Amino acid sequence: MKLVKIDKNQYRSVNNQVQIGLVVILAILSLVFGQLMIYFFGVKPLPGAESTGNFHLNFTGVILALMVCSLLIRNLREKPKFYEVYYVWQLKQLQNKIFRKLKAVQQAAKDNNRDALVILSFYYQSLAIVYELDNNTLTMSNVNNELDKLQQAIEAAGYTINTDEFTPEMLQAF
Repeated sequence: MKLVKIDKNQYRSVNNQVQIGLVVILAILSLVFGQLMIYFFGVKPLPGAESTGNFHLNFTGVILALMVCSLLIRNLREKPKFYEVYYVWQLKQLQNKIFRKLKAVQQAAKDNNRDALVILSFYYQSLAIVYELDNNTLTMSNVNNELDKLQQAIEAAGYTINTDEFTPEMLQAF
């Protein structure tokens, strides 16, 4: 995966629209599916009676709504308008995979393992991109410090490293 320059305003606008849209669609479809399930399969309430026990039907309505939202996301992710949101989502997934192996990668980087240095370079630069897009300025200084330390280690090892060299398969060695 290559690091791509993302227009922050466009990303935040589309990301907010996607999030709000999904919440609204999920809420509406959950209610509609739940009510339809109760109408067709539920126990009719008696005047003055306790709960009808239709919780499982409401829950089934929520599950159906989640399935519809998942299908919607699956179909929309390939559209050009959603490219940046989908790219950042994939980038965050990749960061999570790297984070799970971060200790081993950092240890290998101390031993001047070139692949480990490439992985760390990609990881910290991608974190900087995502933090900038999400306005996460609190931890940006930590990321910049780690990038500076990493750059010094790369120079001390005599390597020239480009984040374009990174492939997810590199993580399998750790």
